[in-house]
Amino acid sequence: MWVLLLLLVPLSLLYRWYKDRYILENLTDKYVLITGCDSGFGNLLARKLDRRGLHVLAACLTDRGAEELKKQTSSRLQTVLLDVTDSNSVKSAVKWASQTVGDKGLWGLVNNAGISFPCAPNEWLTKEDFIKIVNVNLLGLVDVTINMLHLIRKARGRVVNIASVAGRITISGGGYCMSKYGVESFSDSLRREMRPFGVKVSIVEPGFFKTQLTNTDLIKQSLEKAWNNTTEEIRQSYGQEYFKKSCEASQTIVPLCKEDLSLVTDCLEHALTAVYPRTRYSAGWDAKLLFLPLSYFPTSLVDFVLGIANPKPAQGV
Repeated sequence: MWVLLLLLVPLSLLYRWYKDRYILENLTDKYVLITGCDSGFGNLLARKLDRRGLHVLAACLTDRGAEELKKQTSSRLQTVLLDVTDSNSVKSAVKWASQTVGDKGLWGLVNNAGISFPCAPNEWLTKEDFIKIVNVNLLGLVDVTINMLHLIRKARGRVVNIASVAGRITISGGGYCMSKYGVESFSDSLRREMRPFGVKVSIVEPGFFKTQLTNTDLIKQSLEKAWNNTTEEIRQSYGQEYFKKSCEASQTIVPLCKEDLSLVTDCLEHALTAVYPRTRYSAGWDAKLLFLPLSYFPTSLVDFVLGIANPKPAQGV
């Protein structure tokens, strides 16, 4: 019995490798819209797909981001300004995309736009702090997707959502992990609904990478702002030492963060161009070997492991 199980593991890996090798033809006929192309994963993916000859519709938040991207790409790539939290901006981008793709439809939608701040222990934050992140990472993603679906169904194309290992295991307070759990849930329901239409939905779950989302200076600033804006009673309950160690702990993220963003964009590219895209992609050694396995552990063990590095509040038991 055990021998059979041991054989199944390499056979399943071999089968997946075999399926992953098949890439679609006629990629130069396809249109892909990517959100959050000002920097990071979205910017790199837009440039990579442009080099492969696809028609890239790069949605940027700022004029500066759009202009910089145009300088680095061919005339095939087109940009549009998009604020995913503004429904009027979303509808305007959908109208533009519809006119651009015409009868071909939209082959791929990559929901990449996201933020991670404000971040701090939950009690230090306000409802508005949570809303700010959820509006971008989850509700903005939902708004863009449901308004683009008719174009994707026309092409029998792909939706690729960037979630996170933080959508598998809650690693911090604030709205970031909450929003990524929501992305996982929305993607699962959308995948089942779209299957009869020939539309495939994939989720990419990156580990820690060096982007604006993991900028240690911004993390520290977010902690300081939340600490200063909370009540005196809360500050006394946690203590100055807790705050100090929380800021120091943010620096430990640096060794975990990988600079090679292509580990993520390779997953995104495969989800868009493979004949048999995967349902989920884990990007980075920490996602594959640490956070994904940890998410299957008993809750008590996960709490213990993640709690080791947490500072202790002054009035804690």
